[in-house]
Amino acid sequence: MEHEDVTAIRRFNRFYTQTIGALDARFLGTEASLPKARLLFEIATREPVTATVLQDALGMDAGYLSRVVARFEKRGWLMRERREDDARARDLRLTEAGRDAFAIVDHRQSDAVNDLLGTVEGQGRRDLVEALTRARLLLDPASGGPFVIRPFRTGEPALIAARQSLLYAESHGWGRELEVIESEVTAAFLRDFNPTREQCWVAEIDGVMAGAVFVTDEGNHNARLRLLHVEPFARRRGIGDALVECCVGFARETGYRSLVLWTHTVLESARRIYAAHGFVCVETAIHDRFGVPLQGETWRLDLAA
Repeated sequence: MEHEDVTAIRRFNRFYTQTIGALDARFLGTEASLPKARLLFEIATREPVTATVLQDALGMDAGYLSRVVARFEKRGWLMRERREDDARARDLRLTEAGRDAFAIVDHRQSDAVNDLLGTVEGQGRRDLVEALTRARLLLDPASGGPFVIRPFRTGEPALIAARQSLLYAESHGWGRELEVIESEVTAAFLRDFNPTREQCWVAEIDGVMAGAVFVTDEGNHNARLRLLHVEPFARRRGIGDALVECCVGFARETGYRSLVLWTHTVLESARRIYAAHGFVCVETAIHDRFGVPLQGETWRLDLAA
């Protein structure tokens, strides 16, 4: 499997470098190769910037970077300025000619990407953008922007159940039995959905689902928190805490007397979040609903004033 994964990524790399013209000496018909165009972009979007910062940001060889900067300066695209706080350092700035050269590259690249996206329509286009963003976040989680939390959209409850099934199968070995329960929960939620009493929230980073949670009406003025999860690439950002806070706030505003949930002793991170929000474990019981013996726990948060 590992060899197949490597092969698949290398195949995509060959396809993409060919598609974007990464090996062309004149990138997009301009006067720069792709590395030089990328350096031009970084200077334009960071100026004033030092060569050291550029080297760190791009992982570019210091000698190559120095030669390209010298060529840019010779072409009249770049100027160096002495820094007031460090006489040994030089800030790099684009000249008017440099900004014109950058504008040409930038506009042509935007047009090329628009043309590429134009071959994919509707949901396929959204799938493409989401897949590429997810790839970036998986390879570099720190590159993601701040998370946002929003109500669910069509199709997402089933995706949430599927993601939880996959993640718990990998982390805890919980298989088909859990998937059946999660599918039943989401199907019932959609079938009986009452937006004044129930909700599902999705956390996302740069448009990619990063976690989710449900609140359902249990009757007798009681609500239930269900299916809380956070994607591995998005953990340690406070997303789980924020999702639980949404549930507690919604339950209070809706007038529920209590908010209950079912979790497991092995899920320590989730239990810490519940405890931090005032939930109390009121019952424990061993079960084998997921195919293995587990200690389940019922937690409760009283909301009555």
